[in-house]
This record gives sequence, C-alpha cells and structure tokens, in this order.
Amino acid sequence: MIKQITLLLFFFTISFSNGIIMAQNSNKIDLDSIYSSKKLGAFEEGNNTYFRIFAPTAEKVFLYLSESADFKQGKYHPLTKESNGIWETSLDKINKKIFYGFKVVHSVDDNFEKLPIVIDPYAKAVATYNTYLSPRLSVYVPNNNFDWEGDKTIRRNWKDLVIYEMHVRDMTADLSSGAEHPGTYLGLTESNIEGGLNYIKSLGVNAVELLPTQEFANIELPYNKELNGIENRWNPYERNHWGYMTAAFFAPEAYYSENIRELQWNKWSGEDGKQINDFKQMVKDFHHNGISVIMDVVYNHLSEYELGNLKQIDKDYYFRLDKKGNFISRSYCGNDLKTERPMLRRLIIDSILYWMKEYHIDGFRFDLAKLLDWETIEDIIREAKKVNPDVVIIAEPWGGGYDLKGFSARGWAAWNDQIRNGVKGQNPKDGLGWIFGKMYGNNNIDRIKSYVRGTLLRDKNGVFNRPEHSVNYFESHDDYTLGDFIRIGLGKVKEGEKISDLDANAKLSTDEIKLNKLAALFLFTSRGIVMIGEGQEFGRSKVIDPASPVHDKHKGELDHNSYNKDNRTNYINYNYAKLNSELVDYYKGLISLREKYRAFRRAKYEDVNFIDVNDNQFLLEYTIKYENSEFLIVLNADRSSEILINLPKGNWGILVSPNSASIIPTDEVCKKLIVPSSSGFVLIKK
Repeated sequence: MIKQITLLLFFFTISFSNGIIMAQNSNKIDLDSIYSSKKLGAFEEGNNTYFRIFAPTAEKVFLYLSESADFKQGKYHPLTKESNGIWETSLDKINKKIFYGFKVVHSVDDNFEKLPIVIDPYAKAVATYNTYLSPRLSVYVPNNNFDWEGDKTIRRNWKDLVIYEMHVRDMTADLSSGAEHPGTYLGLTESNIEGGLNYIKSLGVNAVELLPTQEFANIELPYNKELNGIENRWNPYERNHWGYMTAAFFAPEAYYSENIRELQWNKWSGEDGKQINDFKQMVKDFHHNGISVIMDVVYNHLSEYELGNLKQIDKDYYFRLDKKGNFISRSYCGNDLKTERPMLRRLIIDSILYWMKEYHIDGFRFDLAKLLDWETIEDIIREAKKVNPDVVIIAEPWGGGYDLKGFSARGWAAWNDQIRNGVKGQNPKDGLGWIFGKMYGNNNIDRIKSYVRGTLLRDKNGVFNRPEHSVNYFESHDDYTLGDFIRIGLGKVKEGEKISDLDANAKLSTDEIKLNKLAALFLFTSRGIVMIGEGQEFGRSKVIDPASPVHDKHKGELDHNSYNKDNRTNYINYNYAKLNSELVDYYKGLISLREKYRAFRRAKYEDVNFIDVNDNQFLLEYTIKYENSEFLIVLNADRSSEILINLPKGNWGILVSPNSASIIPTDEVCKKLIVPSSSGFVLIKK
C-alpha cells in the first residue's frame, strides 16, 4: 500500500544533486584540518540555552524553534559563525520542552523556503513525521530528571558473557507475551508477564544485545515507486523493522515508547520525549536482574532516504564520495560515513560515551565495523574503557572486507563467522557444516578443534589474540535461524516451500532436536563469548506471515532476511517455547553449566586436551582440567552411527546427556559410554 505525504509540499520539491543539496564552497577548506572541542547540541549554561552545530562549509545557519511538532508555526534565529566550523546562538534559558532544527545554507543560490530543516546531530530526542522521507525535529527536554536508584554500569569479564541477541519489539509484540504495552521498552520489562525480561531471565543469560535502538528510519520507499533513480522492487512491506538505518546517534528510538500495535503513517512519533525515561527504565530493570545491556549501533552509514540530516548539513564532510561526488556504498545502504573526518570521529565517540554515562549502557556491537577507519576503532575502545574498563566492544567484522585479526589486535571482540560456518554450515542447501556430518569449505578436524579452544592465533587455524575476543554464535537476526537452517538441512522444509501449518512446522522432530542440542552443546563448551539469537533456544522458525495484508508472493515461506517485517514473522511466540520445552530446558541447563563451572569460561588453551579417536573427523573427545576439576566432553556428529568409547581412568558422573543438561552429576560411575549419533555428553570426574 502506497502512503502519501500530507505534511508539506516542499519535501517533494527540493532541488537534488545525487539526492541532496551539494556544498558549493567545500574546495576552499581543508576539511581534515578542522576540529573543535566545543560542546555541541542544545544545552544550558548559566541563564542561557545554547544551540551549537558543526557545519564547516555553510554560508549561513538558522535555528528553527517551535512549540509544536510542525514546520509552520516556528520562528527562525540566525546563528553566528565561530571558529573551526562551529555555528551557535544563545537564548534566554528555555524551561520547557521545545522542538528545534536548523536550516543550513550553502550557497546564495539556495532557495531558503525549500531547504529542509535538519535535526541536530547531537539531539537527545527526536520527533518524526512517519513517511519514507522521515522529516524530523529535534526535541529539547530540559531538566529531564530520572531516578536511577543507585544503578550503575555493570562490570563483567568478557569470558563470562552469555549474550541473548534480541529486538525490543519482537519480545512482547505477540499476544502470547501477555504484555499490556506490547512492543515497547516498558512492555519488555513488565513484572507480571511470562514474556520479555521475565522469560529472558528464566533462561539464565547475563547480557542482552539490543538490535538498533538509536532513532532510525522505520519506513522505506513506496513499493514499485521511484525516488531519485531508486525504485523499490524488494520491499512490499515498505518498512525497516530491524533498525539498521540510524538517523540520530544520541536519541532513543521513539517508536518503542508508543503504546500502539502498529506504526501509524502520516503521524508524528516521539513528540512527548518520553522515550528518554522509558529507555532508562528498561536498562535499570535489566540491571536490577543482573543482566548487562549491549546496544547494536550503526556508525558506518546513515538512514538512506530521509531528508534533514548530515547529508544536508555537509555531504562533502561527512560522507565518502567518488570523484563525481556520488555516495560510495560499500555498506549497500546508499551511503558510507567518512569516519576518518576528525569531527565525525568525535561525534561517534561522544555518542558512545553519552550512552554509557546517561543510559548506563554496558557495551556495544558495531554494525559493519570494517567500514570504520582504524584510528576511530582504536579511539573508541580507549575512550570507552576510561568510563568502564570492562565495557563490551564487539565488531561485526564485515564491510568492504572481512577482518578478525585486525579487531582482536586492537582489543575488540568480533563475531566469529568461522565457527558459525564450520560447525553449523554456510547455507542449508549445499553448505552444511560439522553437526550435519559434513565439512564445509576449508574446514577440517583441526579447524573444528581450533574453534573449541577459542580460534586462537597460537594455532595455525586461529585468528584471535584472546579467546574472549571470539563471539561464538550460530544464529543472529540475519539469515536463517538455526532452527530453520536445520529444518532445511534435514529436508523437513525446502527453500521456497509454502508452509500451511505453522504449529506443525514449529514443532521440532526428534532429529531436529538432536541437531539443535548438538549445536548448543558445541557452542556452550567452547572457549569465547557465547551469543544466541532470540528464540534459538526453542528452534524458532521465521515463516513469512501468511495472514499479512501485504501482497507478498513469498508469504508462507521461511524467511532468511526478515529486516522489513514488523509482524508475526519476527515476533516471539511463547507458545512455541512451551511446544519445544525440551530444547528450552536443555539450553537452560547448558547456561547454568557454564555459569557454575568456571572451566567452560576460564580454561586456558593448554587446559583443553584432545583424545585420539582414530581419525574420526566427526567425533570430538577432549578433557578440560581447570583448578580442581576435570571434565570430559564427547561430541558425535556422525549422522548414522553410535560410537562406543572407553572413558579415561577414574570415576565419572554425567552432567549433560542426549536427554538433558544439568549442573548436578549423576551418581553413575562410567567405564564405557555409548554416544548416539548426533549427540554428546559432558562428564565430570568425581
């Protein structure tokens, strides 16, 4: 369905060059030499409220102030050009909420009336008129007091992290969550529901990684319509659900404070500014339950289609351009930010420190981090550690290349795609991995062993300096869920097949449960940070919602790219967690195992010793000796054969079997052990 913009005609009639107004005089300035340490944004000092923006190539800048969220009732105030590209003005102290923005004039030929109002890059809250052009206004909220009740940032050793990657809206948007405020920050932490925080806490994880929660563009281009040479042929939903189109680096996403079932087009969102305190309350509630909060952040590109951001403030300064002045897009998101610019680097670091200090955020996962320059990457971790020495810093090591070593060398953790592809597989059609009894790509038994030990540089197959730099995972928001990967890999569902019975599809078969358990056991007994995706613990399936009113020829199929579906495709259905409670309980047991026994988190490379298994590349048998404990781990990835093994000398009790995972060993004393196909054991020496 095509939505129409009804706000102001000038948002259609702005003169574009490559989609935005060009700076006319940037060639007169050495942009890389400009830097200012002056405080930026809107803030109080003494009896005045200051508005300050960095716009190095502007000819004139005007502040727009309005008491309401529209573009008609406000007044303009000229800013004075200070040194080093800074423009500012001060007014008598503003003691109430007010909406503001800037008009940035680059040339005497610019038509002032048709220039868009741009938001403050340092805006602490944003109001958005919900259309694909996303016209916005910054929201100034003075005296925004919040009672943290003594809450502080959590300090936790990276080795101890068990991360649950999740989407704020997904966790309570489905009716099965029981939330009174579905899909919101506050709904996520409601105390009297089974879903949300209560469910996450019941799993035993100690950290959540929130998909993007900085203000982002929720809406994409109208389907089958063209804008500046771009035609939307890929997204009939006209939505961005995941949030990887950031618009404001200091502002919480306002949609997650709106107590509505669905986003409303052609209406304002975020006007009341309550998203600030709602986000803080969510963080405080997670912290109260001992759970760290990690933010997924996007500093490599900016929201692609909207007007009124850095593109209009200074395209030449903020973006990587080709020789013709066109955006470079290695991110495949329409534009790449020029992070090597000193004032953009400062903006990124200021943003990170702001979230740590103002919102008590415990860590960050950086989207397409390879698109950030190395100096910025080094500055980020150095400055963040000054606030919290244990701040979690994780790279998605993609973007114009792939690099795990470079991040580990600089003290960053990174998503370990090698363990993901080697153990699970790269694709479920013809790229199955070790748990399927296959070797994908260049994987071999030595590589599989390397993953167990942390994928470390000290062996020829490793890439990380330290085991806690390796974020071990088999599922994330992107691509097929682990459950669906296994469904396809086992032939239960074919790619492109229509699924008519969602409940039957969600219910795991015996073979599916075995492979899900084997994958989980490998994950939780390997060195490094553990991450699981929301719903991984019950074999979650993403079926494109057959009941969606959107005309989508793929409805009813498994979805490997659900970024655009704010519907049941993405929502967590807690009934399916109950349906597959055996697997949920197994995950709970493994999480408890890792928490109770430090060996699975803290053992060193030399503490892990593999036992010869006669060149069987699909059998792993190894011991972990740590402090005063010794464990035996046996994993059989052979799809067709059980294996009889002789146990090392001593009396052994079973902690993990093909049926269950526990922190309390059985009284059984074992001499021999039969390991069924596609299963594993963990034993402890008594």
